[in-house]
Amino acid sequence: MNEAAVRSKIYFAAVCRCFPGKSPGGTDRVPAPDEIFNCSSWMNEEVEILQPRLIIPVGRLAIGQFIECTKLEKVIGRKFRARRTEHIFDLIPLPHPSGASPWHKIPPGKQLLAKAMHQIARHPAIKYLTQR
Repeated sequence: MNEAAVRSKIYFAAVCRCFPGKSPGGTDRVPAPDEIFNCSSWMNEEVEILQPRLIIPVGRLAIGQFIECTKLEKVIGRKFRARRTEHIFDLIPLPHPSGASPWHKIPPGKQLLAKAMHQIARHPAIKYLTQR
């Protein structure tokens, strides 16, 4: 799928629904735990409404909303069954493509990212979208 098709068929959401602001160093500030908690009801409602078959959390912060993520090597390239509220879905985590971390460009990250992308491409939810 090209970018236009992806953006028209796939729902994107951030862990926090409001921009947390800049850090003293000028980069985007990571939301605090209480900010994430305050926004969690939005995500819960979105999952209830959309009933997704697949969620692709991008980055450690997003992955941590669904499963424990102590090391990317333990979660990237794997598929999980997850639950949010009463809805069960598949979860295929991806690393954050930030320029601040080369993890996705060097071993084992590069190979695990390729494995995860292959799993996403083969997932029934994605196959369904590409046939519509």
